[in-house]
Amino acid sequence: MRGRAAVAIALNDDERSELEMRARRRKTARADAQRAAIVLLAAAGESNTTIASRLGVTRVTVTTWRNRFAKRRLEGLSDEPRPGAPRKIGDDKIADVVTATLESMPPGATHWSRRSMARASGLSVTTVHRIWSAFSLQPQRSETFKLSTDPLFVDKIRDIVGLYLDPPDRALVLCIDEKSQIQALDRTQSLLPMRPGQAERHTHDYKRHGITSLFAALNVATGHIIGKCLPRHRAREFRRFLDLVERNVPDDLDIHVIIDNASAHKTKLIRNWFTKRPRWHVHFTPTSASWINQVERFFGLLTEQQIRRGVHRSTKALEAAIMDYINFRNADPKPFRWTKTADDILAAIERFCRRTLAFQNDIA
Repeated sequence: MRGRAAVAIALNDDERSELEMRARRRKTARADAQRAAIVLLAAAGESNTTIASRLGVTRVTVTTWRNRFAKRRLEGLSDEPRPGAPRKIGDDKIADVVTATLESMPPGATHWSRRSMARASGLSVTTVHRIWSAFSLQPQRSETFKLSTDPLFVDKIRDIVGLYLDPPDRALVLCIDEKSQIQALDRTQSLLPMRPGQAERHTHDYKRHGITSLFAALNVATGHIIGKCLPRHRAREFRRFLDLVERNVPDDLDIHVIIDNASAHKTKLIRNWFTKRPRWHVHFTPTSASWINQVERFFGLLTEQQIRRGVHRSTKALEAAIMDYINFRNADPKPFRWTKTADDILAAIERFCRRTLAFQNDIA
């Protein structure tokens, strides 16, 4: 059975301008920005189901705000009056707190805390917390990012993602890299194991017992790992590892290798190795885009599940633990599931760049 057709939305220039400002303006509450985005997508002809999927909301939510805008236009996007005592803090005061949070720093600190903002604004800590929650502000958090400046970024993304989603016939796709400088660490005092009501505890300081480097090749199709620990990670060690990989792959298949731009991967020694083996095809990841190499995900799991909390009193013990982990995974290998197309990735990067430019324009 087909449901009722969604209400068509047509916007005039003033409405479109106001909605676009609400959707991107940093001082807009998250709910208001979401409602503006719903109407803009509806005006673009998107269905309620598509809008709900893109914005991560329910179809009922999309239908509600679409219909309210159709009936009352911009006024329909405002919250209805709620029962209870009227709020004592006006919109101007809330705007002052949001503006101060976004555009200033407290004396002697790099970011605001709830207590410092409460002292500066004359509000309670709880009120500051509610305002920050309404506007999705978290001054205590900081994340990192890095945009690739590789001039062939788009071509390399399409090439590698194409190998993940549609690998060539009679070919093996391997993600290869090395995790270097892995330290064998021993705690200075005995570990206190987990017990009910208490997490596992270990000392913050440690003893170093040397380092090792792990070379790994991930079979994209099966999740199988070929690994080797070596004391250094120069070009000669990388060639030794390539020899190991060659001995462990079928002779009748082409080999497509995804590697990064490390200097050890581009020396004459390595170039000659690949030149003598025409069935090996090298695909370099874009500069500053190691996230596209799936073996990095394996390295992350290895660090989280084995290395970070492990106690290793020698490099031999560390290497044995690493190889045990690899053997355990290989006993029941599972490939990582790559879902994003190249167009999805490039569109997400474009959106990030546009938000960054809009942010800079707002400041200016």
